[in-house]
Amino acid sequence: MSTTSQLTATKWFLACDVTDVPTNGGVCVKYNETQIALFFFARRNEWYATQNLCPHRRQMALSRGMTGTVADEPKVACPFHKKTFSLKTGQCLSDESECSIQTYPVKIENDKVYIGIPEQE
Repeated sequence: MSTTSQLTATKWFLACDVTDVPTNGGVCVKYNETQIALFFFARRNEWYATQNLCPHRRQMALSRGMTGTVADEPKVACPFHKKTFSLKTGQCLSDESECSIQTYPVKIENDKVYIGIPEQE
């Protein structure tokens, strides 16, 4: 019996310099036609990337949302309806709804921020 792996390779793209992202805030970066919200938590020295599209209002706004933590879970709140999403998992933290947001891996090399996206097959 043979199985095939469903794992997708990650392609890293240069998003910006670390100094382009506000301390404890977010910015929007584009990769082709995809808008990605990029966040920097200075106190924890942690970086997160998610889709920029709010799943409820269908507007590109999450990069302008308020960031913080809930029970040590980093989160962003949509500026329109204040629904909060985990920056680690993308899960909605405000309610039990089925909606969630896409998250992306982030790495820092030589003061440059790279975001990982799944490679297209």
